[in-house]
Amino acid sequence: MKALPEETDFVVVGAGIAGLRAAIALASAGRVLLLAKNELSESATQYAQGGIAVALSDEDEIGLHLQDTLDAGDGLCNVEAARILVEEGPERIQELIAWGTEFDRNGTRLTFTREGAHSRSRVLHAHGDSTGREIGRALYAKARTLKSITLAEFEFTVDLCVGGDRVSGLTLMDSHGHLHLVRAAAVLLASGGMGQVYRETTNPGVATGDGMAMAFCAGADLADMEFVQFHPTALYLKGAPRFLLSEALRGEGAYLRNSELLRFMPKYHPMGELAPRDVVARAILHELEVSSAPQPVVYLDMTHMDGPHLRERFPRIHSTCLKYNVDIATDLVPVRPAAHYAMGGVRTDLDGRTSVPGLFAAGEVSGTGVHGANRLASNSLLEGLVFGARAGAAMCAESGKLSGKKPGKARRRRSAKASASTPAAGIKVPAADEFIHSVQVLMWKKVGIVRDGPSLRQAIASLHEWRTCLPPGESRRACEAANLHQSALLIARSALAREESRGAHYRIDFPLRNDAQFNKHSIVRGDQILFE
Repeated sequence: MKALPEETDFVVVGAGIAGLRAAIALASAGRVLLLAKNELSESATQYAQGGIAVALSDEDEIGLHLQDTLDAGDGLCNVEAARILVEEGPERIQELIAWGTEFDRNGTRLTFTREGAHSRSRVLHAHGDSTGREIGRALYAKARTLKSITLAEFEFTVDLCVGGDRVSGLTLMDSHGHLHLVRAAAVLLASGGMGQVYRETTNPGVATGDGMAMAFCAGADLADMEFVQFHPTALYLKGAPRFLLSEALRGEGAYLRNSELLRFMPKYHPMGELAPRDVVARAILHELEVSSAPQPVVYLDMTHMDGPHLRERFPRIHSTCLKYNVDIATDLVPVRPAAHYAMGGVRTDLDGRTSVPGLFAAGEVSGTGVHGANRLASNSLLEGLVFGARAGAAMCAESGKLSGKKPGKARRRRSAKASASTPAAGIKVPAADEFIHSVQVLMWKKVGIVRDGPSLRQAIASLHEWRTCLPPGESRRACEAANLHQSALLIARSALAREESRGAHYRIDFPLRNDAQFNKHSIVRGDQILFE
């Protein structure tokens, strides 16, 4: 394997849609090091099934896509960010097509489907239910043609390095546990989300909140960390992973049924199964709680749909469920909600700049406010594409200022994981996996779909107490444990501070939306939580 450089112009952490698109934009401005935590193919992008939303069909308008995005965001979207998303989306999609992305078509015409909270059918898909994988393939192929991009697999980013007042590089750990310092004029975090902070999640194992935790330790502001989207329909079978069952299934006509096999969504929302995700997730939770069945369950029902079409339209979902002896065309599929997406993250402007010079962020790790309190279905891939391109362009524009300044001697910022490397005498330190499991269970029980003040305070107290038994940061898994712990604390603290219910954040002790006090973004700045 080619040795990593000791110094480069730009580092991109993460090889999903945002990272790849940013790297492509950066390629003309200097040397780009693109880092993947595991295989280049292992990112949330690869697992995205439903599609990518864009106003390109004859029956659609950009203004309608904007309004649907704002409505789903429950009053908290950054309107300018949302406008950029929907206005620049069509050009970015046409760019993908020019680079060889094969979206599904009916003859020569692109085919669109509809998902929850969309007023039009505007979701493009590829190979049925492998949209993210196809987009990732095309972007990767494009990146491989650009000689200034170096792609590196199995490089775990341990920490950002701060020289003077700016990020000036990062510390990497390879698959053998060896550390390596890379200096850079600018760093882009495109490291994805933090779904692994919860016991039940659709996210891949790499989604351990690394970018959020590292940015926080480097002094960056974070925004809207309380808003975690729980996808309503994850496969719920003993011994099976919490595999995502795309919202596109409901978009094509699937029903939700409770333990008594009754459809229940129409009584919760006029859009029924296509209500916003937070509404559907809470409705499922309520049906489970009020059921008289000894082992209550909720089902996704597609038995009334055209079986051959269903298998052809969703081949990946069909084949995965078959592994667990479930045929989606003939069987009721047991489902429950699972943590799926972080609406908040490292606070950025509209071009990916964070509050720390030299540090940029794009994609799920970032907090632009584009999704508000609840992301509209299939806007996530579009966000990575649009804001990855914008962040790359902004870094290019600043490269003239940065290239004349050789990065100063980097120093690793002292973080929670560094301070916890020597446990207090008498403290039993659990293995990293055991520690992570404890955090996941705590967060699922106390900071999950439905929240309240006492539970949030208990979670925060436990997480503070557990600081003393963080596993020493000598392995990748131990670093992930520290990052998940930090991310969990940021979520819980933000959730306690927001004393209202809005979008994906629902508190039974404050069940109403409170625009007078909380129609603002929560900002984590060091030990403070502000609303701006």
